[in-house]
Amino acid sequence: MQNAEPVFGYKKSQKNKTIEKGQNKNTERKNGDKTVENIQFHEITLEDQDWMKCRLSEERRSACEYSFVNNFIWRKSYQVEVGETEGCLVIRVGTKEGYCYSYPVGGGNKKKVIETLLEGERDGGKSLTLYPLLREDKEQLKEWFPGRFLLEQNRDGFDYIYSRESLVTLKGKKLHGKRNHIARFREGEDWSYEILGEENVGACKAMLENWKQMRIEKWNEDMDREMMALQEALHYRKELGLVGGVLYKAGEVVAFSMGEPLHEDLFLVHFEKAYPTVQGAYPMMNQQFASHACEGYPYVNREEDTGDPGLRKAKLSYYPEILLEKYRATESPVVYADPKRDGDGIMEIWRSCFGDTRDYISFYLEKRLTEDNMLVIYDKERVVSMASFLPVRYQKGGDLIPARYVYGVATLPEYQGRGFATMLIKTAQKIYEEPLILSPAEEELHMFYSRMGFALGCMAKQPRMDLTMMEVKQPVKLFPISSEDYRKRRDTHYSGEGYVQWDEEAVAYAMAVNERSNGQTLGTVSESGEEGIFMYRVEGDTLVVVETTLSGEEMGALLPELYQQTGTNQLKWSIPKAMVWPPDQGEGYLNLTLG
Repeated sequence: MQNAEPVFGYKKSQKNKTIEKGQNKNTERKNGDKTVENIQFHEITLEDQDWMKCRLSEERRSACEYSFVNNFIWRKSYQVEVGETEGCLVIRVGTKEGYCYSYPVGGGNKKKVIETLLEGERDGGKSLTLYPLLREDKEQLKEWFPGRFLLEQNRDGFDYIYSRESLVTLKGKKLHGKRNHIARFREGEDWSYEILGEENVGACKAMLENWKQMRIEKWNEDMDREMMALQEALHYRKELGLVGGVLYKAGEVVAFSMGEPLHEDLFLVHFEKAYPTVQGAYPMMNQQFASHACEGYPYVNREEDTGDPGLRKAKLSYYPEILLEKYRATESPVVYADPKRDGDGIMEIWRSCFGDTRDYISFYLEKRLTEDNMLVIYDKERVVSMASFLPVRYQKGGDLIPARYVYGVATLPEYQGRGFATMLIKTAQKIYEEPLILSPAEEELHMFYSRMGFALGCMAKQPRMDLTMMEVKQPVKLFPISSEDYRKRRDTHYSGEGYVQWDEEAVAYAMAVNERSNGQTLGTVSESGEEGIFMYRVEGDTLVVVETTLSGEEMGALLPELYQQTGTNQLKWSIPKAMVWPPDQGEGYLNLTLG
């Protein structure tokens, strides 16, 4: 299945909103057109082909959405409409919420177009959504409209771009299996490949109907939409300039494919259908189409996987040269922090609220801040509120599932009391769609987070200290340990329902921060050979245990020597409390909190 979703990626995946017909109500029709300020939109037709291709040719966009053919053949399923203003093409599709607009295409004034769209959607009580954006579009949008758009990566919409030579030759050990499947297909030499034309299009339609019957028990609305688009492509193939190929086995059509050149270096494959019961039909069709139809084009775009696990596995198995990233932009008061632009603003909030040194904050931003793990709120062009949502894995029902650890929730003092922290958390609950785990710094914060649906988790039990063991000979050996070994040991020891697992990069960061705080991270081996971990730091005259697998008795035996080595005389050892959202996620506990 080459394209099981509409041109702008609104489909069945968890994070995307499903399009429904008849939902376009935020603008009025005038003489068959729909207007947003001075942009007149109308349903796409064949008459739009020339001017749209002219605008599309002004840029070398390699994304499958920027093809006249793709927009035309999906027009009935997704109400595709087009308009032109300020020297740019704009495409939009209908959604339950209103419209989703393409990023403007062409050599005109794109910033002015986006300003017009923003004003038009605001007048209709809507927030503007743009999709797809390529990485360069994303950077441009952030420069023009800082703090205005939430920019989310859409992995389900990434295009798979391959070297044509690789698809044809299938060289290398990694593609050995593909060559074997093709060899099985070639057995008997009763196969052939033809160009799709009038003489065989009827056989392809019949093959498509048989292909549908093979899946009738699993048939759904998305498949109906794809079939409608495919039938449009077959019907209008000449007018659209589509190129097709047909594969025969024992005189019967077993596969066919269709596509078009997108620009001088790239051929775009829209559809590929084959009987799954014919061994090697799919890889043979892929190879033959790349060999014949794509000749002269260095690269082949085989479109997205739509989030389908089987399709993703199949596309990855051909080892793409490029996974073309795509982003969705939604006008929002809460946006992702920009590591390149927001450092000074984050520094100001952090120092005002937490009092940490510039050195520590800079270290955190360098090691932990990414494009999608901190949310911020702007006032004009100033960052005034922030919260980090660091990726972890959380053990639930025996499985480790993705989750986010909430850290560093803070708002500039003069902006506090406006509900910004709540906005950040609520937005995170919506966009990450993963459990959120946090450790409140103060008791009064428990009520604050409870109001947002967090529940107190089950803490790991803290071993009881047996001070009678303090004079006992040291029962444990301590030694330096790598972040990799530390992670493995903590996973082995703590694994169980509710365990929060950090990856090696996060553990390495925690170890580095601990060392900067006059601490050490060690491995341990008991007299019985049991392996463990011990992380501690020194705060004045206090020895602070950050994390350890040692028992209370073992710690008691170690204390005299540790006190002497570190110049301390008292111990602080407490397990951090954890709160989890949603509360039905189960127990949940933290052993190591990271910044």
